[in-house]
Amino acid sequence: MEKIYDIRNLGCAHCGSKIEEAINKLEEVDSAVLNFQLKRLKINGEHSEGLLARMNEIAQSIEPDVEIVPSAGRKKHAHHHDHEHEHHHDEHCGCGHEHEHEHAHEHSHEHGEDGKLEIASVAFGVVLFIAAIAVHHLTELLPVAIGLYVAAYLVLGLNVLKAMVKSLTKGNVFNENFLMTVATLGAFALGEYAEAVGVVLFFRIGEMFEDFAVARSRKAITDVTELRVEEADVLRGDEFVRVDSDDIEIGDILRIKVGERIAVDGVVESGESRIDTSAVNGEPVPMTVRAGDSIMSGCINIAETFTLRATAVADDSMITKIANAVEDASSAKPKLDRFITRFAKVYTPIVIGIAAATALLGSLITGDWQKWVYSALTFLVISCPCALVLSVPLAYFSGIGASSKLGILFKGGDSIEALGKVKAIAFDKTGTLTNGSFTVTRVTSAGSLTDEELLRLCGSCEQISTHPVAESIVDYCRANDIRLSEPERSSDIAGRGVEAEVGGKAVLCGNMKLMQEKGAEVPELPQTAAGTSVYVAVDGRVEGVILVSDEVKKTSAEAVKSLKSMGIATAMFTGDVPETAAEVGSALGVDTAKGGLLPDDKLAELNALREKYGSVMFVGDGLNDAPVLAGADVGGAMQTGSDLALEAADAVFMSSEPASVVTAKKIADKTLRISYENIIFALAVKVAVLVLGLVGHPNMWLAVFADSGTAMLLILNSIRALNTKRYK
Repeated sequence: MEKIYDIRNLGCAHCGSKIEEAINKLEEVDSAVLNFQLKRLKINGEHSEGLLARMNEIAQSIEPDVEIVPSAGRKKHAHHHDHEHEHHHDEHCGCGHEHEHEHAHEHSHEHGEDGKLEIASVAFGVVLFIAAIAVHHLTELLPVAIGLYVAAYLVLGLNVLKAMVKSLTKGNVFNENFLMTVATLGAFALGEYAEAVGVVLFFRIGEMFEDFAVARSRKAITDVTELRVEEADVLRGDEFVRVDSDDIEIGDILRIKVGERIAVDGVVESGESRIDTSAVNGEPVPMTVRAGDSIMSGCINIAETFTLRATAVADDSMITKIANAVEDASSAKPKLDRFITRFAKVYTPIVIGIAAATALLGSLITGDWQKWVYSALTFLVISCPCALVLSVPLAYFSGIGASSKLGILFKGGDSIEALGKVKAIAFDKTGTLTNGSFTVTRVTSAGSLTDEELLRLCGSCEQISTHPVAESIVDYCRANDIRLSEPERSSDIAGRGVEAEVGGKAVLCGNMKLMQEKGAEVPELPQTAAGTSVYVAVDGRVEGVILVSDEVKKTSAEAVKSLKSMGIATAMFTGDVPETAAEVGSALGVDTAKGGLLPDDKLAELNALREKYGSVMFVGDGLNDAPVLAGADVGGAMQTGSDLALEAADAVFMSSEPASVVTAKKIADKTLRISYENIIFALAVKVAVLVLGLVGHPNMWLAVFADSGTAMLLILNSIRALNTKRYK
């Protein structure tokens, strides 16, 4: 059973990874995933009465002030918040944005009086520090200077000292607070007062930067999760009543006023308006909707009041699915993140060991205890791997946040990581590169049946199929008042067509492969234009062909061009006839276009593409694309596609435009690049300072930069991934 917990007062990413590892070792826990950015813990396992107490005991032994509590959920917090502050929705707002109570509680550095006190405390410490330096270097009043240094140290580092004492009482020695305390007190003992205060000052500033960066990247996630609407006007009897969104049922009629965000998925019942869909699919241009049009939840009505008939309950509506997907994605860790976490476990003890050996051996060999103990202290300052442990997942977290704003839903950091390594992208044609809205463009009879009879026969058989081509023929018949009949028997043949019995006649409707396999006689027929040819055979003889055509999506050609300019090989795999595939592929400029493919054939072609280029992505939307989506290194599905395709995909494109694939690739590339930049820079700086210390040039100011300074730079580098303008 899965359960979500909130984590309060967790300030160290490295400590968070330790807590996650320790909780995973508990007998009743199958898996534990700690999301440092969202401050949430997801537990799968047996939730016994004592589990929460044991988890808190573990957490507090690693970071003393941490508290793990059952998640009350967004809704409860929002309602609690509303009651406390007597919050009322403006009639023309309806955005459903509530501020989570725990959000303010957990992130006091960003909000309220606690944040101001934090800044004031650091500012006061800086003033004392500057005064101490001035007295130390401009006067001979050393005792006064020392007193000011001590005062500045206590103002800036008292929390560190308290946390260190608490950690020691819990038996947790090697954490950041212990390392900082030993290093700074050691510096005081050696008379390096400025260095000691400088270490805690930069440590505090580094923590503030962490809070800022994590808050900014978290906002990108919570902005999406807060799009869920709490209440809506629902028709009850003869009047509209304000009800909780969870109480909306399928078939209910909702009144959507101007400025309101739509609570559930539905179909326009009456009225006409324009809606802002940007929060859902990233599209900036409002969409006009009329009676009969489908609308996703999360969109905003910006023109006229209209009524909506609910087609899904709140939990099954699109905005809830998006919010859940984004939250789940932010918890899924990429391989690089897991590697850094494992590396940090080894790295810290090694550096501490080097520090101890340096102090002892260096002093014994040279007799210069002060120099080598000071060198060892610089090692301790840079031994905390928090910057590295935080910056890598923060980069992926930022990438997920940016992509969600642009209507791209990754299913985890591992999906972004995999896409960043992709060298080739293959597309399905129908519904992916083309609109998938087929229409009958030509009917060619072989002579014995009229065009209308041919359409009636084919439409009757195709009623059982969910393929877009089949549905287009059925829709065309109904739109042209061609009455269809129910076949006596029928069966859908995957990748071929339909076999049925209508009025005692054996009927085949499908592609040429079906005709050949069933031994149907094919007479001479005029050459058809580009499109999908559906042959109609009656009692073993083809009586005509119906041509169904599809339009290429507006961004398809530009998307292919952009991918090729990025050095990505492109391909198109389709079940459509090879002639149509070749024509569409040529028009779009893809490197490879293959037609007449069954699902297994697509998978085989994908594997061939992988052998030639390396890691490959497949983008599709149909039920038959699920196997190849699952078999690709990265699967991408258009939001308009089948549920199975969406389930199998690693990324979902809400706008259903191929341009989103280019954007996703850019985000993935940037995120992966930032992660590698962070790792290389952090390790290079730390190694450089370590080497300087070993060769006899220790400098605690350099060590401070190697720790807190590097952390600030890495964090600022990580949140660059949030800049959505770079991807457009």
